[in-house]
Amino acid sequence: MTTKKGESEKKFKPDIPEETREHYRKARKEMREAIKGLLPEGFLEHRRAARKEMMLAVRSLLDAAIEKMDEKE
Repeated sequence: MTTKKGESEKKFKPDIPEETREHYRKARKEMREAIKGLLPEGFLEHRRAARKEMMLAVRSLLDAAIEKMDEKE
């Protein structure tokens, strides 16, 4: 199964020169670094912890749904 990123890269690769794509990658990296500088200290750590908690919550929902399916069998 190909990922969405892989599919889009294949789709546009013939049209966009490698030099241009490399420039885009560097610009994106610099933009991320600039945004990090604007965020309060600790924000990224809290965001990561919150993301993990959300994923654990989804896992809990999936586990409960699987248990209910197993009970019905």
